[in-house]
Amino acid sequence: MHESATGPQRIGQDRPVPDTPANHPSPSVSAPAARDDISAAATSTASRRGWDRDADSYQDDHGEFLGGSSGARFIWCPEGLDEAEVKLLGPVTGRRVLELGCGAAQCARWLRTQGADVVGLDLSAAQLRHAQELSTRSGIAVPLVEADATALPLASGSFDIAASAFGAIPFIGDLATVFDELARVLRPRGRWVFSVSHPVRWAFPDDGGPAGLTVTGSYFDRRAYLEYDDQGDAIYVEHHHTIGDYVRALVGSGFDVIDLIEPEWPEGHDRAWDGWTPLRGRAIPGTAILVCEKSASRH
Repeated sequence: MHESATGPQRIGQDRPVPDTPANHPSPSVSAPAARDDISAAATSTASRRGWDRDADSYQDDHGEFLGGSSGARFIWCPEGLDEAEVKLLGPVTGRRVLELGCGAAQCARWLRTQGADVVGLDLSAAQLRHAQELSTRSGIAVPLVEADATALPLASGSFDIAASAFGAIPFIGDLATVFDELARVLRPRGRWVFSVSHPVRWAFPDDGGPAGLTVTGSYFDRRAYLEYDDQGDAIYVEHHHTIGDYVRALVGSGFDVIDLIEPEWPEGHDRAWDGWTPLRGRAIPGTAILVCEKSASRH
């Protein structure tokens, strides 16, 4: 899971900017922002550059909540949903699991403690350096792969489960490409579970207070959210997909959608995470988690 300490609300412009999910990195400087179309290649370049730049600040801000050095937690979202309790992945002991967009691999290390054979994959070398350091510190080793989620350097049919907690998926415009790749590396009836910022949040401003409860944009505006550096190059890109977009892309890639979880804000949970606050969390969903299985007929 990735996130921003300074979301788009800092930008003064004449059109609304969407709420940013928990994967938004923490820019070191304020950057111009816009909604626009962008190619897959430019998206990948911007994501790698942005996460390499902001991995340190992200882990400083959120690493402990996500598991710290213990590797003993698998947290799905800012609402604090814990895989140890909800078991969305099903039995993991003895299973081969891929964590997509693993960041510092907190989730992968928890899976390793549960007896899973895990591989962590991320686009950012800086995030993977954190993963390696934490693996060494905790004594929980996890194989790590630096790669783009749209072109997995992994053997077909080599995993039983794939999981992603706010990793990779929000940063990809062509869902069919990444879902086809996941279907390829999963075995028949392999499980695929991922969490993203709830798509409805894109219609609201990124504000944890009352202003964040007022619709200012269109849920159906599918243009990407972009931030630029002083040279005009994109340094952060996030793509918006509706719930229907996710379901159609999953079914088109040969997945059955088993469940859709919209976590409610838990009582007693007072840890705000930028746009995720108790005020907003009790009124509108902040996270969507899709639980899927690869169809037995898909090879």
